[in-house]
Amino acid sequence: MSVDRAYIAKNDAERGRLRSLVSRLSDADLARAMPAGWTVAGILAHLAFWDQRILALLAQWEQAPSRLPRNNLDEADVDWINDASKPFLIALAPRRAAELAVSVADTVDGKVAALPDDLVARNATAGSPLSLLRSEHRAEHLGEIEHAFR
Repeated sequence: MSVDRAYIAKNDAERGRLRSLVSRLSDADLARAMPAGWTVAGILAHLAFWDQRILALLAQWEQAPSRLPRNNLDEADVDWINDASKPFLIALAPRRAAELAVSVADTVDGKVAALPDDLVARNATAGSPLSLLRSEHRAEHLGEIEHAFR
């Protein structure tokens, strides 16, 4: 059985983009205000939060391999989770938030890349409740940050 692992290269590319951005931003850049009450560092911490969520769900799956975690979040859930977490995420020291985004991205990308083919296939068959493609979310927010510095 052949499984689509194109997500690995995409994740690697956006993680490289993340790492490059974090390495060139100053602490003042990281503290820069962004729309909707966010900061650059807060957005990076937001990326780390959602990547960490996938790590937590993967850990649950490892504990009970016969039960694939359900992704029962809809758009309204995502909105309130983002709104509720924002004060905590922007309260982090800006450099620490940026480092955390890179560190968690490294960990989650390594974990999803190493998944056995049968688990990747089960996840795909179930409608991908675990988003192994982490790059899309990163690309969206990295684009917003890069745009702010143009």
